[in-house]
Amino acid sequence: MIINTIVRVDKKTKDLVKRLKQGEAAIINHRDLDEVSAKSLVQCKPSIVINADESISGRYSNLGPEILEKAGIPILDNVGQDVFQSIEDGQLIEINENLIYKDGQCIGSGKILTSELIKIKLKETNKNFQNELDKFIENTLEYARKEKDLMLGSLKIPTVKTKFKNRHTLVVVRGQNYKEDLKAIRSYIKEFNPILIGVDGGGDALMEFGYNPDMIVGDMDSVSDECLKACNEIVVHAYPNGTAPGLERIEELGLESVVFPAPGTSEDIAMLLAFENETELIVAVGTHSNMVDFLEKGRKGMSSTFLVRLKVGSKLIDAKGVNKLYRESVKMKHLVGLIMGAIIPIFVVGVFSPSGQQLLKLLLIKLKFAFPM
Repeated sequence: MIINTIVRVDKKTKDLVKRLKQGEAAIINHRDLDEVSAKSLVQCKPSIVINADESISGRYSNLGPEILEKAGIPILDNVGQDVFQSIEDGQLIEINENLIYKDGQCIGSGKILTSELIKIKLKETNKNFQNELDKFIENTLEYARKEKDLMLGSLKIPTVKTKFKNRHTLVVVRGQNYKEDLKAIRSYIKEFNPILIGVDGGGDALMEFGYNPDMIVGDMDSVSDECLKACNEIVVHAYPNGTAPGLERIEELGLESVVFPAPGTSEDIAMLLAFENETELIVAVGTHSNMVDFLEKGRKGMSSTFLVRLKVGSKLIDAKGVNKLYRESVKMKHLVGLIMGAIIPIFVVGVFSPSGQQLLKLLLIKLKFAFPM
């Protein structure tokens, strides 16, 4: 395998895919490549993905490498930080088997992740899963004690102009299978017209489907300027001490916003906002709700999410994976039943009407000619 191409380099895979073009090489620094990042890379159709870190470290069974391999995109794995720092965005490089060349000189090497090697690595992760689960639970309980204000109600909820009372709220996160889930609940959105909250890039996810977000909630690191300008209200997630790194970007765009200092994730505070403002129902799409989701986000526990879901649980419906309920195609027996259900009333009405009787006689005559006894 010899590849000569331009490279795109970025510490954050979600930023890299914004400028990665078909046929270019993607150089990432992403330990335990997750499913969402892998799918976004596949959409860009790079010639190869070069990872400075381990795509499968063994902590848990992450699906990213397998997705790339099945899409026919080779992964040159664990090439090291020196290689990552020595290549600039837009440079021309050559990959020859597992070696990387720049300006004719070999600058590093890695290991090609074949399907067999990926299977072996994933199998090894199963042995470590119990240890990771133990650590995850301990961290979750430890931080739950510190973040219990989310449950006890002493967290100050900012005043927003969006009116939630007596309306449904749809919270969209650009997480696993969010596109398929949004497609599956289109009829729900049309019928109930819920308030649409995009959590960071979830706002762009809504716009992909033709919906204008009522509110964007997050630290503003992965939502587009276009989406921020189109939405009706912006809530910037700040650290508990009030520091809000995302606020500077909003001010540079000349937009108004509300700052919400709180621990936990942005999707947590989006649900809290809706709940405390007396929404009737919260429907969540693409949210993070299990250990693997949080490990993929680089978090060692899920205390805030655990507490928030305890609090809003009576009003929460998690639509994550709902598309799987509708994947099965319509069976022939159901289709025949539907057709017969429509034809029988028409046939009965036709038989008892004069014109219908004449048509029936003509049909019987044609059948006799077509199928002589």
